[in-house]
Amino acid sequence: MKTGLFGIIMLASLTARTQRDSLLYGVFPPAPDHYSAGTVVSRMLDGLGFRYYWATEGLRPIDLSFKPSAEARTSRETLDHIYALSTMIIGVVGGNQIPPAQTETFAELRKATLENFKKASTIIAGFSDADMEKLKVDFGGTKLPFWNMINGPISDCLWHVGQVVSFRRSSGNPFSAKVEVFLGKIMN
Repeated sequence: MKTGLFGIIMLASLTARTQRDSLLYGVFPPAPDHYSAGTVVSRMLDGLGFRYYWATEGLRPIDLSFKPSAEARTSRETLDHIYALSTMIIGVVGGNQIPPAQTETFAELRKATLENFKKASTIIAGFSDADMEKLKVDFGGTKLPFWNMINGPISDCLWHVGQVVSFRRSSGNPFSAKVEVFLGKIMN
């Protein structure tokens, strides 16, 4: 009996680890070896990806449909908004707009959002300071500096990931206490 129970526990642990390893940002990527405008923004996006991964890990249908008031968005609507912001970010750093992926299911939405954060992080990590100076955000025909991307969509994504964490706590499924966002580690 003990051997069977141990086997079940090991299989469950291996399955959870495999699922975590199959999506981006289950673990925090290594830090860049130097500081530049591009690597700093890249690291911000990696932090966003890590937080998003764990904020959305294990969400149940009841969590996705939760909203704190009649006027608020549900968690799923908030995640749809984060995805739209992620396409805006990748569109600016990638130099073109990316058509939205088909995200019928929560799993597809989650994967596509994480992939957008990683694409944007990878692209911008290679930008020189001069490249960063040239980046412009098209906002209704007005060209704005990249600063507006930081205080706009990137910060907005962080804001909304925090909402998802709060909403899941309110629906009875709190954020894992094993996640240490400051260190970028999963504690045992």
